[in-house]
Amino acid sequence: MVNFVIDGRELSVPKGTTILEAAEKAGIPIPHLCFLKEINEIGACRMCVVEVEGTNRLVPSCNTAVKEGMVVHTNTPRVREARRTNMHLLLSQHRSECTACIRSGNCELQSMARALNIHQQPYQQKLERKNLSMEVPIVRDATKCIKCMRCVQVCDKIQGMHIWDVAGTGGRTTVDVSLNRNLKDTDCVFCGQCVTHCPTGALTARDDTKDVMKALANPEITTVIQVAPAVRAAWAEAFNLPIEMATTGRMVAALKAIGFDYVFDTNFTADLTIMEEGSEFLHRFTHADEYSWPMFTSCCPGWVSFMKSQYPEYVKNLSSAKSPQQMFGAVAKSYFAEKKGIDPKKMCVISIMPCSAKKAEKDLPGMNSACGDPDVDIVLTTREMTRLFKSDMLVPKDLGEAEFDSPLGTGTGAAVIFGATGGVMDAALRSAYYLVTGQNPDADTFVEVRGNKPWKEATFSVPGAGTVKVAVVSGLANTRALMEAVANKEVDYHFVEVMACPGGCAGGGGQPIHEGQELAGPRGDKLWNLDARADVRFSHENPDVMALYTEYLEKPLGHKSHHLLHVEHEA
Repeated sequence: MVNFVIDGRELSVPKGTTILEAAEKAGIPIPHLCFLKEINEIGACRMCVVEVEGTNRLVPSCNTAVKEGMVVHTNTPRVREARRTNMHLLLSQHRSECTACIRSGNCELQSMARALNIHQQPYQQKLERKNLSMEVPIVRDATKCIKCMRCVQVCDKIQGMHIWDVAGTGGRTTVDVSLNRNLKDTDCVFCGQCVTHCPTGALTARDDTKDVMKALANPEITTVIQVAPAVRAAWAEAFNLPIEMATTGRMVAALKAIGFDYVFDTNFTADLTIMEEGSEFLHRFTHADEYSWPMFTSCCPGWVSFMKSQYPEYVKNLSSAKSPQQMFGAVAKSYFAEKKGIDPKKMCVISIMPCSAKKAEKDLPGMNSACGDPDVDIVLTTREMTRLFKSDMLVPKDLGEAEFDSPLGTGTGAAVIFGATGGVMDAALRSAYYLVTGQNPDADTFVEVRGNKPWKEATFSVPGAGTVKVAVVSGLANTRALMEAVANKEVDYHFVEVMACPGGCAGGGGQPIHEGQELAGPRGDKLWNLDARADVRFSHENPDVMALYTEYLEKPLGHKSHHLLHVEHEA
């Protein structure tokens, strides 16, 4: 233990503790912008400087370790003036048009400037050249970048993709796409983790709400909206609703109040995905000599993109099943359109997803199997949905409860856990067990694949099929480690679930942003709790999915199913 004094208080902390950590434990606030524990501890912003007796210069508290006998002052006139000067310098290179910024009201730079009582700018503003590209789902506005390096470190250390880097020298130093490329020309999977960790509006997911408003205003267009499993665990955070009011029913009521013609649940096609993907796995497992192993899930577009660019030799191992988002679009513009007598070419299918990569997925080859038009027309993130609610002056706490429409609005407990890491695997194993044995396992048989451990392994015995070795991984740096282990034959699996974002979709790049909080775990726990309380916990018991097969698709992996619900990944 190290003994020291901070703001007149005598404290003891473990050796190696930084001043910032020690202050936080003691309840002493020290402002900081660039700091992310164990990810970005480089003292780039200089907002966390403190005064240490016996040291002439101010020191950054985020990467200065406490020493025996150290005396620290966190809020002296010298410290306050330095922080204000540093903030003025940051603002001199930041386009402060807050009223027109997506992050207004939820911006760390804005909050800190207000906390430092800054309301004038003494320095002339000199901004980087603005060059926005809307071709891809992630948009970088150089005029709002404060060079904190968070995006660089998150992409390097958490996702291992190295898309962002420091560019230029001297006064021209900035952050940009690495190797002097455009973002669309990189291997970026558009996971959005750089967006959720950016303290300003320099990185955002492309806003597509205007396209939705146009569709809603067109009386000739039938608007059909689907909501992903993980969205229900996070949508209410923007409204600070208590847990008893943050319900799926209230979210559905808000969507109906905006004016969507049909509001459906992506849980429906999550169950459908299990029927197709589970059947595909059993077919491969019982014809093992005909396939390469392991089989990988294909629900996450960020992961599929990663596989195609980083490990193309394993693309054939991906399940051919489309993601639940894309299956929904295909079913909506075929089965549902026929059932309701709607011209699919006058139907606008909109997705609400916790993910920015879904914006790119809808444009991939093969994602237009229903009528030739894109199966999914527009993708909004959870953040865009809450902005729609606010722009329509909705007050969710004043709304009642509403049910999803039928027949594409029914989901099971197995479907809702798609939003948590391990959920797809758990759901698939439940139904695979049934498809082999004709009997349901206990719904909690496969608990070993649950939890937030980034790389999980398990072995299960399925009567009549044999021993199944599975793995679950989330986060692309962890995924790369798993893929290297597979390539080097250090591990041997039959079935692997991969999610690009740490913690799965619950921590997706389109979810609400909260400074200093990683909420994939708590949100995922909400989804597991919904599963535990569900009346039906097996995908093969979803009555509307079974009706879809009886009335239209005939059977999993059948001719019509293959056309609508599967895709050629090597296209």
